[in-house]
Amino acid sequence: MSKVLENIKLQASKANKNIVLPEGEDSRVVKAAAQSVKEGLARITLLGNLEEIKKNNPDVDLAGVNVVDPVTNAKTEEYAKMLFDLRAGKINKKTGLPEYADVDAAKASILKDYTMYAALMLKAGDVDGLVSGACHSTANTLRPGLQVIKTAPGIKTVSSSFVMVAPDGENPYNPDGVAVFGDCAINIEPTAEEVADIAVSSAETARDIAGIEPRVAMLSFSTMGSGNDDKFFKTVPKMQEATAIAKQKAPDLKLDGEFQFDAAVAPEVGKLKAPNSPVAGQANVFIFPNINAGNIGYKIAQRFGGYMALGPICQGFAKPINDLSRGCSVDDVIAVVAITALQAK
Repeated sequence: MSKVLENIKLQASKANKNIVLPEGEDSRVVKAAAQSVKEGLARITLLGNLEEIKKNNPDVDLAGVNVVDPVTNAKTEEYAKMLFDLRAGKINKKTGLPEYADVDAAKASILKDYTMYAALMLKAGDVDGLVSGACHSTANTLRPGLQVIKTAPGIKTVSSSFVMVAPDGENPYNPDGVAVFGDCAINIEPTAEEVADIAVSSAETARDIAGIEPRVAMLSFSTMGSGNDDKFFKTVPKMQEATAIAKQKAPDLKLDGEFQFDAAVAPEVGKLKAPNSPVAGQANVFIFPNINAGNIGYKIAQRFGGYMALGPICQGFAKPINDLSRGCSVDDVIAVVAITALQAK
């Protein structure tokens, strides 16, 4: 286990947060719930029928795991009423009718959608964070967050980042041994305003999860106006505008751009191309202009550079929600539980 992940788990254990896992039907999630409690990473609320979970996982010790069955839980009516009130006036685009005709309809819906049920638990303050996606799509995981939890104050964009953990050995361009890349997984072609939100959220991830003081570089194929694509795709003007917006949103944050990657990480290049920048040549948080660049960039770092990629970590929600890969391992689920616990305030 990397030292960064060890530290994340250590800090999570100190936080003592309650994380809900709605996918009690998945054996990987059940095993991760038990192991997370055993390691003391968080208090765990697992959704499902206790007898069914035990029957399907006879070798798993669920001692200390709080198993909640939505069908019998006394708070289910309260959650249904909450959902009905929160979505009042919303119209189903397919039917043209209200999303929920009444509280009973809302109740029937959440008894079929445990991720939404978990989001309502989070909204009510009964848990501190939510981890789902082992057997549900990203859309099914994020939709309840967008509908119920909403975005954090001052942020309009839900995004993602990867905490990139360096391989053993010194790297002169990454003395922290860890970096944050965003957004590599959710926003395909973000606007300048959205890129600014991604930058501010990624800086928070750097502090809360990676444990580093963020120095944020807004990336491009241009450094401080050295190149331009104004006649074509306008990515350089977008990153310039995003930089200005992000500085307004977070004036105390060390953030600058636009930078080519070498100007962002290499002191000698940064000094040459942006001599007055507080970030050039020493960045540790990297904001990409779109998902093409971000996804390619983090996978190059993984495969050529030997970096471990922790994530994608969801950012921008008012309360922490994280999406698992459907190919996740038990260890992956445990790591995301620890990360989610650190995001909880």
